[in-house]
Amino acid sequence: MPGFDEVIEPDEVSGPTERRSGTFSGFGVASAVLAAVALSVAVLISVMWSGHRAAAAERSFQARSMQAAAEWTGVLINMSADNVAENLQRLRDGTVGELNSGFDASIAPYRDVVTTLRSSTTGEVESVSIEQIRRDPVGRPAAPAAPDLATALGARTDTVLVVATSVSQNVGTNPTKGPTTVRWNLRLGVSEVDGKPMISRLESIR
Repeated sequence: MPGFDEVIEPDEVSGPTERRSGTFSGFGVASAVLAAVALSVAVLISVMWSGHRAAAAERSFQARSMQAAAEWTGVLINMSADNVAENLQRLRDGTVGELNSGFDASIAPYRDVVTTLRSSTTGEVESVSIEQIRRDPVGRPAAPAAPDLATALGARTDTVLVVATSVSQNVGTNPTKGPTTVRWNLRLGVSEVDGKPMISRLESIR
């Protein structure tokens, strides 16, 4: 039995200390692994949420573009002799870019038919869709069109295809003639300007 004045060397008590140190190291490794897993899960959730929000925003914009194209087309195909001035102004107010600057020339064929024949027209939009991006045989996107004023002013431009039907009754030069049914196939450019979708291009598809 050691005496009271006997000194115990530090080496004699190092064993338990080393075991405690090893125990804490194990907990540290486990904590690090759990932290890494938690971080990975958080990153995955963030990426999935960002993708969901981006997809939702894209669908929302396309829906607004299609609605704007349908409403604008509705005004065009329901233009009659008694509302031609009002409808022309509404159409012009909904345009931007080159279509707006060249509005009179673009709309002239429709306006002239209405005013000359004094027709009464009733039209209905049947379908609206976003035109898909065309790709070449090797899968590369087609070359973009030359930028116009609408592209410069707008955040983005979508191409919308509209199919509609209108029935016109001539009440002017030949009121006895039966109604004429017209099939409309239009390609419209819809540009976002200050958060509002505007019609920037009008093309009749044959």
